[in-house]
Amino acid sequence: MPSIRKNPATPLDASNDAAPLVRRRMAPAQREQQLVEGAIRFFSKHGLNAQLRDLARELGITHTLLYHYFPTKQALLERVYKDIFEGRWRTEWEVLLDDKTLNLPDKLTQFYVSYARVILEPEWVRVFVYSGLNDRFITDRYFALLREKLFPRIHRETLRHLGSRSRKPANAREMERILGLHGSVFYMGMRRWVYGLGADVETTDFGPTDALYIEDRVKAYVASLPTHTLETVA
Repeated sequence: MPSIRKNPATPLDASNDAAPLVRRRMAPAQREQQLVEGAIRFFSKHGLNAQLRDLARELGITHTLLYHYFPTKQALLERVYKDIFEGRWRTEWEVLLDDKTLNLPDKLTQFYVSYARVILEPEWVRVFVYSGLNDRFITDRYFALLREKLFPRIHRETLRHLGSRSRKPANAREMERILGLHGSVFYMGMRRWVYGLGADVETTDFGPTDALYIEDRVKAYVASLPTHTLETVA
């Protein structure tokens, strides 16, 4: 799994200049990807309300060139979502969560350690937060992905851990527990990349200490579960 990139911790309103795009001949697909990567850096610093003309200026290109690849801001945001949100979901996470040979604490710890290594990068966290403060286009789509691929699996495996054979979807209280676990892992990125807090804020490598924090969060989730259910396996 990729490690967290080594970017300096900065507050949410940071506005350091991005490196201009290198002017050289390249294939259209390569140029487009370069524009997307520059846009991700730009939006992570300036927010999703920032103007495309300012993006082009910061990247050192003409607005016409940017418009050629992305005629609208929405088209660019669609691509940003696909690259750093939808594109980072790993099918092996689903395989891990579906593995019946692992107990719930081990399964959730392994998943969230791997998930955090991929997700808790500065640009991912900050673009996600900015989207929540803007029109929620990215956050709504990403939570729809989690409601499809992650949360039902955590609920199913939690019921199995409790010895329940219920197939009912999570109720409000059960869903709140799941969101609490998920949110506590995301907060590790918020603390580092939005608030600039924590003794480890200067290092962006995901290491043993971060894995230990996630293990603690999983233990807290398991400890919050009821000790029995009405629908136990016979």
